[in-house]
Amino acid sequence: QVRLVESGGGLVQAGGSLRLSCVASGSIFSINGMAWYRQAPGKQRELVAAITRGGSTNYADSVKGRFTISRDNAKNTVDLQMNSLKPEDTAVYYCNTEIQTTTDWSLRVYWGQGTQVTVSS
Repeated sequence: QVRLVESGGGLVQAGGSLRLSCVASGSIFSINGMAWYRQAPGKQRELVAAITRGGSTNYADSVKGRFTISRDNAKNTVDLQMNSLKPEDTAVYYCNTEIQTTTDWSLRVYWGQGTQVTVSS
């Protein structure tokens, strides 16, 4: 069993900052890619930022220069530092990881339960 727990969402004014955290626990052998997605009401889920095990990162154009993704391989965590937030960043943010488990050695994608980020104008 693998569990992803997110934290750090909330309500913030435009221009403010939030930091999201996600920790993976359970029968983990290794974690490959980790990422943050978001889904706004009435819209499809979209990739916000991704990071490889080696630390290479990729960002959506809409968040480049404002958001920073980071991970701690020893702690099985991935964070998203969000600065200069805009009302259009309002969405439910989901942690996404590719994990190889010790139970059957399979490689699967796991999702967190989501955390709400609301940016007021």
